[in-house]
Parts: sequence; C-alpha cells; structure tokens
Amino acid sequence: MTYFQLYQKYQTLPPVYQAEVADFVDFLATRKATDKPHERKTPVFGSAKGQFQMSPNFDEPLDDFADYQ
Repeated sequence: MTYFQLYQKYQTLPPVYQAEVADFVDFLATRKATDKPHERKTPVFGSAKGQFQMSPNFDEPLDDFADYQ
C-alpha cells in the first residue's frame, strides 16, 4: 500500500476515527522508540549448583528393561 492510498483511506474516515488513527500512530512511534532488544545473558558455569540432586543409583540399569537385556 502506498502512502497516497493510505492517505485516501484516512481521508474517508470520520474525524473521530482520524483522531484515533493519529493516536495509534503516536503510540506506535513511542513504543518503537522505547523498545530495546533483549540482551541474552550467557549462563555462568556452575550457576545451577545445588538446585537439583541426582539419585545415587542413577547409572545403574533399570529393572524395567531387564527383559530386553
């Protein structure tokens, strides 16, 4: 859509809706100006230490798979 086509559509709107369009354009402009890209933090090695615990028999074979071995 060209600017001219957009302007023609804008002109066909009643003044109340034209004001709403203007407010929405202002909202989009301020939102775009305040948006900052999210900086992804790299995890620090060892930062999850102590948050979970593995079972002492983790490496032992499971009894459920005894039929297949």
